[in-house]
Amino acid sequence: MPVIRKGDTVKVIAGKEKGKTGSVLEVLREEGRVRIEKLMMVKRHVRKGRSQASPEGGIVEKAGTVAISNVMVVAGDKPVRLEKVARELGAKEKARLARRQAAR
Repeated sequence: MPVIRKGDTVKVIAGKEKGKTGSVLEVLREEGRVRIEKLMMVKRHVRKGRSQASPEGGIVEKAGTVAISNVMVVAGDKPVRLEKVARELGAKEKARLARRQAAR
């Protein structure tokens, strides 16, 4: 199960947008993709009156999706792997820690 969540800052590590960073707008778990702010922009043609965001219609630009395997969460200024670690013995909720910071 992916550890990436909405609102995380991620860096793209492969593909057309490699090296760019942005904030996660949406995680599409079934498709295995994430929508990142201002990356993979696509154009869509919208008919007049079909969209609340663009009632006059026209060509609308919106963020496309990136495969979840092609992004890494950024902690500080470096992309890191995250792991879930129990906060206390017997705790149901787990904390997300960068692997280099995790206590072993």
